Amino acid sequence: MSMLNVNEKDWKLFRKKLPGWQESYMEKLCMEYAGILSSSKNASDKFWEMEKRVNKDKKDVGVSARMSRSMMYENITSLLLEGAITVDDLEGFSEEAAEIVKRWARIGEDNE
Repeated sequence: MSMLNVNEKDWKLFRKKLPGWQESYMEKLCMEYAGILSSSKNASDKFWEMEKRVNKDKKDVGVSARMSRSMMYENITSLLLEGAITVDDLEGFSEEAAEIVKRWARIGEDNE
């Protein structure tokens, strides 16, 4: 994306909120995994489906974010696109930060 300046207030708020966002996202994933594991599929099918999902999901920012000030906007955008957070979770961030993230996530555009 791009190297935009991140103000100190937004950076501190992001660092404060990220662990809770990730915990909630991983709880959601665990519930989805429980559904896979409790299905009536063969054990081997459940195992391989779980391996595939965990390998994919562990790359999500909602699980593992690269903590870098220069990556903050990208991280928040990824969290939105992954469903780890909603636009409401941007409350408290500067209007500029929220607009950058919404624009990058293409939220509010006619082609949604």
